[in-house]
Amino acid sequence: VQLQASGGGLVQAGESLRLSCAASGRTFRTNMGWFRQAPGKEREFVAGILQSDASSYYSDSVKGRFTISRDNAKNTVDLQMNSLKPEDTAIYYCASRNSVRGSRDARAFAWWGQGTQVTVSS
Repeated sequence: VQLQASGGGLVQAGESLRLSCAASGRTFRTNMGWFRQAPGKEREFVAGILQSDASSYYSDSVKGRFTISRDNAKNTVDLQMNSLKPEDTAIYYCASRNSVRGSRDARAFAWWGQGTQVTVSS
């Protein structure tokens, strides 16, 4: 599986951004997730979505502000980020996991995109 993330940028607090991740290769039965890593911090889970029924799950820090969605026909997963805060500043990575179950653990995801920078100014 190859993943290509795009859509990052510089925005002001309160604004929105939409990230997109395009998957290619053997994407059958893959569950997708978004993670982020801020400077000096560990990579953290942001949102995940199951391939089977598109059920989604979020970290507490983004719940209610971010929405993850997927288009299985196009093999894309998007992350709509609203009401952005300076603490959302990080490199965002999409990731894929070949399992029917979701996970919040980065170690459970085998394939990773290259990351896209999101910077939110105050």
